[in-house]
Amino acid sequence: MRRTALLGSAGTLIAGTLVAGALAAPAANAESDRHHKDAESVGVAVAAARAAATGIDWQDCPADWGLEKPIQCGWVTVPVDYAKPHGKKIRLAVDRIKSTGTPAERQGALLYNPGGPGASGLRFPRRVTTKNAIWAGAAKAYDFVGFDPRGVGHSAPISCVDPTEFVKGPKADPVPDSEADKRAQRKLAAEYAKGCAEKSGAMLPFMTTPNSARDLDVIRAALGEKKLNFVGVSYGTYLGAVYGTLFPTHVRRMVLDSVVNPSRDKIWYEANLDQDIAFERRLKDWMTWVARHDATYHLGDSYAEVRGQWDVLRAAAKKNPLGGKVGPAELIGFFQNAPYYDSMWAPVAEAWSAYAAGDPQPLIDAAAADPTDTAGNIASENGNAVYTAVECADAPWPTSWKKWDRDNTRLHRKYPFMTWSNAWMNLPCATWAAPRQRPVEVKTHRGLPPVLIAQSERDAATPYDGAVELHKRFKGSRLITERDAGSHGITNLVNPCLNTRVEAYLLTGKLDARDQTCAPHATPQP
Repeated sequence: MRRTALLGSAGTLIAGTLVAGALAAPAANAESDRHHKDAESVGVAVAAARAAATGIDWQDCPADWGLEKPIQCGWVTVPVDYAKPHGKKIRLAVDRIKSTGTPAERQGALLYNPGGPGASGLRFPRRVTTKNAIWAGAAKAYDFVGFDPRGVGHSAPISCVDPTEFVKGPKADPVPDSEADKRAQRKLAAEYAKGCAEKSGAMLPFMTTPNSARDLDVIRAALGEKKLNFVGVSYGTYLGAVYGTLFPTHVRRMVLDSVVNPSRDKIWYEANLDQDIAFERRLKDWMTWVARHDATYHLGDSYAEVRGQWDVLRAAAKKNPLGGKVGPAELIGFFQNAPYYDSMWAPVAEAWSAYAAGDPQPLIDAAAADPTDTAGNIASENGNAVYTAVECADAPWPTSWKKWDRDNTRLHRKYPFMTWSNAWMNLPCATWAAPRQRPVEVKTHRGLPPVLIAQSERDAATPYDGAVELHKRFKGSRLITERDAGSHGITNLVNPCLNTRVEAYLLTGKLDARDQTCAPHATPQP
């Protein structure tokens, strides 16, 4: 799950929970809740039947979408509220590239969600046009289909603040020095929540993972598919888990990569706290690697020395923001890429090394927002708005500041890299105006086929326990563990042990007789 801009700081986080006491927006009573769910079940069937009859009018993609031919684009219409399928509707943007194999090889459509919540999946078909070798086998069998989830990108986008203001830096240091600093951050979070209600209030009650799962079923129907083939990464694993729970008989093949813990007790507040711990561990992995390559980066030849250099850099940026733009918040926003993705280990280290050698410009260019990037800033603000809206709506959140303060103060002592950034990112949920749901109880229902789960052992964004939990809940699933690795989103990395199993499952539906452990993919080189 990913988010890269902050209200008063910078981060890339997930969040949420069912916490005893002090919960926002009391849940509906069981009887009314059941009637509403029954209405939604009828509503999604109505919407899916309508979509199946209408289909998708595929055309060349708009020029400014950045999707080259032969990728095609279209629209699928869904209700805002599935309990009222004949009420207000929105259009979801979808795209596809046809399978590259023979008609006999074709097995249907393969849908993809890259995470967020708030990320667009429209670039998925480009894995064919860019000749991504990992996916070449699957591309022979499937049309690759991407989409913008509700509220995202071209699909009735929501917004909470002006994008120019959203990206402007330097922002306040997320680590508070005083109670006054905490009050300032709390004010920013409350203002952000208010801005979401003012700019997008009509959509907020319906920006939920279950509704996105229902949207996925309508897209399936519009494509003419009786059953869904799906790859979900990061938050996309939770979307897939909820879909598999709500529509078990509609699943054909499902690959879930880098798994959000689906336990009701984790969605979303506790998941956020778990992430703080995992990010600290993975940061240490990266800094240890930087130390091993001190001859290249000159930042210290031990983890302790490299970590000390981080503290020096952070303090310097707090005193005098680099280029007047990059303070501690922006540094965290950039440096967190290394714990996220091994592919970013060298680029982040290179920019940092240049700074240490007297050239701050590469670090400034990498970490500072570009006010001239209008489209990028709009996308960043929109992604953040969807992230917040979905997680705030999916589950009750603690409204007591004392709880937030106590939990994050405790964690910060041992895990200081991300903890307070993460807290401020998610604090708008404490004052969220729209209704909350109880999280779906993810589990196996009759008809759900075996699901393939892939997870690196030291993933920071979605800790390993989440994959274990989903594996327990989806009976008959298989878990592939990438040992001693920590990159997020591993099905698009070169690791034949994993790649061949994912491809075999998508092509044949067959899984290993037992769970598998793979050696790590290649370690990054300077």
